[in-house]
Amino acid sequence: MYTAYLQRFLAEKKAQQAYRELRLAQGIDFCSNDYLGLARDKVFQLHITEWIAAHHLGHGSTGSRLLSGAYALLDEVEQYIAQFHQAPAALIFSSGYMANLALMSAIPQRGDLVLYDQFIHASLRDGLRMSFARHRAFTHNDLHQLEELLRKERAHHPHQRIFVVAESIYSMDGDQPDLVQLTSICEQYEAALLIDEAHAVGVIGPKGEGLVQSMGVTEKCFARVVTFGKALGAHGAAILGSELLRQYLINTARPLIYSTALPPASLAAVYLAYQQIPEMHNQRRYLQYLAACWQQHMQAHSQSISPIQVVRIPGNARVKACAQHLQAAGFDVRPILHPTVPAGEERLRIVLHSFNTEQEVMALAQKLTEWLNAAHQDDTGKR
Repeated sequence: MYTAYLQRFLAEKKAQQAYRELRLAQGIDFCSNDYLGLARDKVFQLHITEWIAAHHLGHGSTGSRLLSGAYALLDEVEQYIAQFHQAPAALIFSSGYMANLALMSAIPQRGDLVLYDQFIHASLRDGLRMSFARHRAFTHNDLHQLEELLRKERAHHPHQRIFVVAESIYSMDGDQPDLVQLTSICEQYEAALLIDEAHAVGVIGPKGEGLVQSMGVTEKCFARVVTFGKALGAHGAAILGSELLRQYLINTARPLIYSTALPPASLAAVYLAYQQIPEMHNQRRYLQYLAACWQQHMQAHSQSISPIQVVRIPGNARVKACAQHLQAAGFDVRPILHPTVPAGEERLRIVLHSFNTEQEVMALAQKLTEWLNAAHQDDTGKR
């Protein structure tokens, strides 16, 4: 009975072209989140190894931070990260998923309202499911709709706590909200703003500090999430906010209370990456240059300043076929399928990196254009 259910479920996934498999990275990388190449930089990785050895750091933290997992380096790195991001305090979690889960499950309470962009990350949505707060989505980046929802809620519930949740760079589209307008709206209606900066840290801002700081709206955010597993090439995440918020999360955030703390050796990589990224001006400029080259060649309407470029190819079977064609040509490109994105919004998520050459990017664009043209001709012939 139980095995039969698993078999039926997986068979349905295969029939829907939504079956997932683990696949080793092969070919030229256009899919990883290692935007600045720090995870593969041999010189930088050797620096981390030597630093770990010099400071006699271990690879295990032995327990939850509230038990045996607390150690001095954690406090020091949190203070360093808080200062870097111009925040009063930071609290480190074992992953971005855990940080977002903590943020949404611990802060909004019964009787509160959460208004969230419909394209926020799955980890934020999962956290909302653990919360007792009411929640409602607004259309992606539609700040007029958000303002109307806030206006109506304030008219009926003038003293209700309202949280607004958005990302500074959206992981599936690479676009961004108007943060200045967003913070102004939240301020006007006394809503607390929570921003996920996962895909902005390292690549946006003069020192890679993220979009919130580069737009000068740091003090208008109730909380921010920064992650280490993307441009920093490491692992883990932190929630930024007030010291009061930090103490509240220590006492309420189940993903912190019941998770083994990030080990010292992993934290060393985070600390050294934070020292490295302010100096990576050339890499950030080059990423923006590659994005402009890609957009020009693909005649893209998007003006995304992030390394994430999107090509929509509706239909799971169709986008998988395109990805397989590009993989066979030596490009590691992955399809984003429904239900990760809405039906009809399936896409290739092309990720640019500072180690990709212009020639590689143009070769990928050319190969993709050829496939799209051939697919269009096939569709025309079938009509």
